Amino acid sequence: MKSWFNKGEHWIWFSASAVSVSLVLVFGLLAMIAYKGLLHFWPHNVHDYQVTNANGQVEQVVGELHKTKLKLVADENDPTIVHEVPEYLIKTGNRDIYGIDFKWVNSRDLNEESVTIADNITVIERYQWGNVYGYFESLTVNGKTIATGTDIESVLDDLADKGNALHEKIHHIEKTVMGRINYQIESLRLDQKKLELKGEYDAQTESEFETQRAVLNQEFVELQASMQALHDEADSLGEVTLTIAGNQKITVKIKQVVRFWQPNNMSLLSKVGFFFGSIGNFLTEDPREANTEGGVFPAIVGTVTMVLLMTILVTPMGVLAAIYMSEYAKNGPLLRLVRISINNLAGVPSIVFGIFGLGFFVYVLGGSIDDLFYGYAAPNPVFGTPGLLWASLTMALLTLPVVIVSTQEGLSRIPRSLREGGLALGATKFETITRIVLPMATPAIMTGLILAIARAAGEVAPLMLVGVVKLAPALPVDFNAPFIHLENKFMHLGFHIYDVGFQSPNVEASQPLVYATSLLLVVIIVSLNLGAIMIRNRLRERYKSLGN
Repeated sequence: MKSWFNKGEHWIWFSASAVSVSLVLVFGLLAMIAYKGLLHFWPHNVHDYQVTNANGQVEQVVGELHKTKLKLVADENDPTIVHEVPEYLIKTGNRDIYGIDFKWVNSRDLNEESVTIADNITVIERYQWGNVYGYFESLTVNGKTIATGTDIESVLDDLADKGNALHEKIHHIEKTVMGRINYQIESLRLDQKKLELKGEYDAQTESEFETQRAVLNQEFVELQASMQALHDEADSLGEVTLTIAGNQKITVKIKQVVRFWQPNNMSLLSKVGFFFGSIGNFLTEDPREANTEGGVFPAIVGTVTMVLLMTILVTPMGVLAAIYMSEYAKNGPLLRLVRISINNLAGVPSIVFGIFGLGFFVYVLGGSIDDLFYGYAAPNPVFGTPGLLWASLTMALLTLPVVIVSTQEGLSRIPRSLREGGLALGATKFETITRIVLPMATPAIMTGLILAIARAAGEVAPLMLVGVVKLAPALPVDFNAPFIHLENKFMHLGFHIYDVGFQSPNVEASQPLVYATSLLLVVIIVSLNLGAIMIRNRLRERYKSLGN
């Protein structure tokens, strides 16, 4: 044993054990996130519970078993003895009736023998007030009952599809068409103020502006009439009545139905189809109910747009800085100080970058831009407020050390003989760098760039100060020129996780969505890292012969 320790083999085993434990923790965390995130989209069985309430009466609770926890309860006969009693969190839905979506049930109050699977129970997902759990009673259109009982399902399926189609049309008019008209009206107002400040707003210009404004207002009125017609058509679809727990009745307008299903009657194939359909809706829909329901499409668009813009900003800065320090700057105390500063900059807390971005980019730089070019928009700021551009610049500054260090490492691995060979053939130093050295260092540059993108995609703290919001009124990318609105605020997946997990008014309902969004963010980051490895390997094989 003494010889074994003297050889240092125990350090090998210690290192291997530490790596193994780290891998188990990482993959265990990923497995937990994946399991709970994907479980959010699976249709859960609905059970019927008989519970004894505080008054000693037996009441019916219908819903999905959400989670179980152990609660310490003193013994009824001996208070000094404590028992662990299971408690069940049941998602009962019907928020407009009960006021809450979830109900804790103590196992002592539950008649477990009476727990049954509620056959033919229907779950209705609504645009407002969450899910409904109940049994079909009747379907009424224009005051006439057209279906009852099990006949409702086929009729409601068609009507719900019509309601969703009408909802999409209304949403398109509100967000896209009316948004474009409002954007044009606001642009006219700002152009008018600009001309007034310059003293160029004469009678002829006023007439032209009024003509354009009248045309836009007329279009707006026509769109309002079209929307009202669509709302009236949606109201005429009718309503469906269901019986919920306790023999209460609830009426749901069909225009509020997103979709419905009967989880206890679904086959495995139907559940798999529902599962993938739910994932598709999650990726393509807008959030609802304070982000606790619906999808994350605006957050995906905001995250991708910010990361791409950050990439465009950080790439030239990082690569040029690395080339200057590696190829042009002379070794000395100043260069060593700069390199030490860059390495230390990578360890600065991200919130510090956010404060710097807010103070310098937003208030100083953005305020100066408003004073120079957008004085006519005062007192409303254009660039002197948090937005997409300042968030991208802040994240570019945050990830700049990663790109610089990675590029420097790639440049340092290029043999000096290649540089000297290029110079010997008559190429200038600039040509040698751009045509020989830089292409061979591309694998390292791409690796550093993708790692920077991966970090930027997961950062939250600095973005809270420089442009990210809970709900963005419009996407940062649309069909209105200039198509990418750098001054707009935007949504972000990382901030969406924080908001839903810690700021939601309905914590229990938001927990599955937190895991689902976290899984999506992890998938994006892992994909970026895998992409970095593939790009690096291909470029390395491409330039291997040149290095030899």
